[in-house]
Amino acid sequence: MFPKSRALAIALSLSLVFTSSHAKEELPSGTPPPATVKSAGFHRSHPATPLTEDFESATKTSYAAASIQLGSGSWFFNNALIGTLGTDQKDGAKSVRIRNSGSVRMNFDYNGGASSVTLKYALFGTDGSSTWELQVSSDGGNNFARIGNPVINSSSTLQTATFAVNMPGNIRIAIVKTDGGSGRINIDDVEIAAFTGGSGGGTTGQDDDNMLMGNPSHATADTNNFDNYLMIKPNYTVSYSRDLGKPNWVSWHLHASDLDSIHRRNDFRADSTLPPNWYHVNQNSYQGSGFDRGHNCPSADRTASVEINSSTFLMTNMMPQAPNNNQHTWANLESYERTLVNQGNEVYIMAGSYGKGGTGKNGPKTTLDNGHITVPSNTWKVIVVLPDGSNDLSRVTASTRVIAVIMPNVNSIDSDWRKFRVSVRAIELATGYDLLSNVPPAIQQVIETKVDNQ
Repeated sequence: MFPKSRALAIALSLSLVFTSSHAKEELPSGTPPPATVKSAGFHRSHPATPLTEDFESATKTSYAAASIQLGSGSWFFNNALIGTLGTDQKDGAKSVRIRNSGSVRMNFDYNGGASSVTLKYALFGTDGSSTWELQVSSDGGNNFARIGNPVINSSSTLQTATFAVNMPGNIRIAIVKTDGGSGRINIDDVEIAAFTGGSGGGTTGQDDDNMLMGNPSHATADTNNFDNYLMIKPNYTVSYSRDLGKPNWVSWHLHASDLDSIHRRNDFRADSTLPPNWYHVNQNSYQGSGFDRGHNCPSADRTASVEINSSTFLMTNMMPQAPNNNQHTWANLESYERTLVNQGNEVYIMAGSYGKGGTGKNGPKTTLDNGHITVPSNTWKVIVVLPDGSNDLSRVTASTRVIAVIMPNVNSIDSDWRKFRVSVRAIELATGYDLLSNVPPAIQQVIETKVDNQ
């Protein structure tokens, strides 16, 4: 996606992104979890000049969690070390090496704020692709929130990433490996450019975050959580079920900047970022079934570039849909969402499916692909509509329009999506999810119990 330039502050409701990615990390006895570790008495004041860290001034040879004193200050390493091998990609003699769901983060505040953060990154040795993200805290490290989109790391040559932060005041950063896989990454030459003016602060959440409205099922990037496995993609976020062979839900943000003229790629394919020992649903898994490879996050919502459009054709974004459900009723609602955006709105969308057993063009089925994929009985979607702007989460009020639908996954379905409108609470009752969980409870009570009638 192409994030809008917006003011940003850190909200308690977004701390989930940081805490969930560390759910299975092992810490030394007595060490608090990463999201709540304070600076252990260490505090350092910095002038409003760039903060730089090249990781050359210290030694750390194990992955054990520990705080390390570097030239810029104390940093906390978890499942991370300072690499010096020939296979460590580095600018100089040393760089950070992170594995699993590891992280490195500052134990101190930089009081110059941040206009941007720049760093170098690469794969370690010949390891496979990994995903990582930059997180920022403005409350002394109690809560961190992601800045921008996750970075897919697929090169063994150092690349440079720059993140627009635009936050005044005290800040500290964390670099967090989010995929949880065995591929290791190198990080080097971190620089925080001091805040120089413009808007900053004042929001209650990070605009353009695909999971801004919440994590409905408390999905985590822990491979042991195989039926509620969190996959943070650059263009949408997924809770994936290994045993159902499809997403539980997919969440994404749609803004006018996401819509351009790129044509549909149609490059359906297995998702190589799933754990290697899981069954990988592939482009042929639905063949002859009478069910469509139904997008959760639509191809037409991601037309800003070839790569972005292609990302929607991963099979982890697909569910078995009756053709008339997918091509008519569901597609009509998708088209309406884009109409809302073209009218000057932005929308936050969650979509998924539940139950077992649908009716496609060849009749009823409960599973596909020798039992690897469960055919859902129903598809559902929730759409939060906001006038285009900033501070998105704080702009959700009791009068915000929220569209919710439950559609039967049958080929005889009526093409008018409006006939399937329900309350958000009806979807929660059917799925057990806590939708819009980042919205204040009093507002949830109003907008989740109404049925849209516009």
